[in-house]
Amino acid sequence: MARMTVRRRSEIPTEDTWKLEDLFASDHEWEMEYDVLLDEIGQMKQYAGKLSSDADTLLACFRQSDTLSYHLGRIVVYANERYHQDTANPVYQAYASRADHVSALTAEALSFMEPEILSMPRERLTAFLEENEALSHYRRAIDEILRTRAHTLSEAEERLLAKANEVMEAPGNIFSSFQNADIKFPSIRDMEGNRIPVTAGNFVLLQKHEDRGLRKQVFESLYQTYARWGNTVASIYISQIKADQFRAEVSRYSSARAMYLDRANIPEAVYDNLIEVVHRHLPAMYRYVALRKRLLEADALHMYDVYVPIVENVRCTYTFEEAKDIVLKALAPMGEEYISILRKGFEERWIDVYENEGKRQGAYSWGAYGTHPYVLLNFQGDLDSVFTLAHEMGHAIHTYYSNQAQSITYSDYRIFVAEVASTCNEALLTHYLLENTEDEKLKLYLINHYLESFRGTLYRQTMFAEFEQKAHQAGAEGTELTMEWLNRTYYELVKLYFGPDMVADEEIAYEWMRIPHFYKPFYVYQYATGYSAAIAFSNRILHEGAKAVETYTEHFLKGGCSKDPIDLLADAGVDMSTPRAIEDALGVFEEYLGLFESHFA
Repeated sequence: MARMTVRRRSEIPTEDTWKLEDLFASDHEWEMEYDVLLDEIGQMKQYAGKLSSDADTLLACFRQSDTLSYHLGRIVVYANERYHQDTANPVYQAYASRADHVSALTAEALSFMEPEILSMPRERLTAFLEENEALSHYRRAIDEILRTRAHTLSEAEERLLAKANEVMEAPGNIFSSFQNADIKFPSIRDMEGNRIPVTAGNFVLLQKHEDRGLRKQVFESLYQTYARWGNTVASIYISQIKADQFRAEVSRYSSARAMYLDRANIPEAVYDNLIEVVHRHLPAMYRYVALRKRLLEADALHMYDVYVPIVENVRCTYTFEEAKDIVLKALAPMGEEYISILRKGFEERWIDVYENEGKRQGAYSWGAYGTHPYVLLNFQGDLDSVFTLAHEMGHAIHTYYSNQAQSITYSDYRIFVAEVASTCNEALLTHYLLENTEDEKLKLYLINHYLESFRGTLYRQTMFAEFEQKAHQAGAEGTELTMEWLNRTYYELVKLYFGPDMVADEEIAYEWMRIPHFYKPFYVYQYATGYSAAIAFSNRILHEGAKAVETYTEHFLKGGCSKDPIDLLADAGVDMSTPRAIEDALGVFEEYLGLFESHFA
């Protein structure tokens, strides 16, 4: 195996980095806008206590709120993306910290709005909307505030809670620093004696290596290191749970889950339906695990055998140029306009491509209103990297459409629908790859990859969601949360989801410690629900063509948060208020599993 090295940031070619100069031409410009935001925050004070006086004042306050959102978004995105490209850089560590600080100041400055609006008689608000036509733009924003009446505190309490937010964000910030800058894993040696570095970024790639002994070494290097830091990471996560519980209690929610789901008006039944439906389909996962064990000819299947391909002698490595070409062809069914935006992103450096020392792990798309979105990758040249490119550009183009179609008031789509466009792209990519190869081994490899996407999204993310729910529920019920409790709970879920043919190695109990999304509470379930909706949309696009693309684009991609997420999806043709979409998606998994099994019968 060739030696793998992680380059310094300065060694990455400019053309492979994102062009953050499109957001701010220099750090000096960021500093200037930071000062502008501080001034605008000061301007907000003039409206406190006066919102009920007349329609013009209420309108001016909403517009000032939009101004704060505009400047804050630019400040936060630039600071954090500079920080994420090299988390060890002290200049941008400070920028990210200052962005957190000004976010808290902004929240504090806005904290009077909701209590004042809620204190106004509905008749007065109705009259204001009727007498000032421009104010009608904010009708949905006002309705959303009124919807949360039971959970909004007094002005003084909301101001205090806004001040506390900066402190309650600490667990996630501490974990990010620990995960991306501090924790180091012992390197391992391959069969030729080459020393191989182990990082959070290359872990999954190394777990796909054909050398089982190497996979085992990598597995133990990573998880035994987390085990040594176990009490520290457990303390960080338990602090996150306590912060969530505090927020829920003071805001008069029955639970942290109820609070987080209510932000997008998502019924809790959606979360419960997901877990229940996936539990019913666990036998299909057990069949897949049993087939994996048989094809690998393993006396015992271990957790370090989960990622290795089970179809042999298939070359699936790609340069970034090849990956871009494949994604362009795969997404052609989305039409010329969509492809032109995709090309724009590729050609105008929206993407930060490769891993470097100190770079944030994983991948994401993030942008500020008024500027194109950006994509962070840690491109490894494998098939997953191609899918990640399609996935993150799905996010980016969703954001691009939403920002073009909506005002800043309604441009920021809710998390519940955030994974739909990205995963729809993945489904289209899968279809393209399967349709455009005559190599039977490659087809089997791709079917296996598709099955893996179900395992990694519908099954795995639901397992994460169930762990998150159990941990928060136990904390709310007074259970003394400890590293041992968290490890045991996670370990039992691994055994439940993988079934009797998988050896649940003791190290896997620590896997929860490396999942950054647990610091975005009750987020991960949306990967699974979004995946289900995406399968439905991709099927329509492939079978109905331009008409389906138009409906999907106009009613969903351009929708922002102009409607509740459930309604946006319903308008575009997918009803997520019932288990139907999840059942259908898992039916697709079982269909492809049957094809896979029949080949090896």
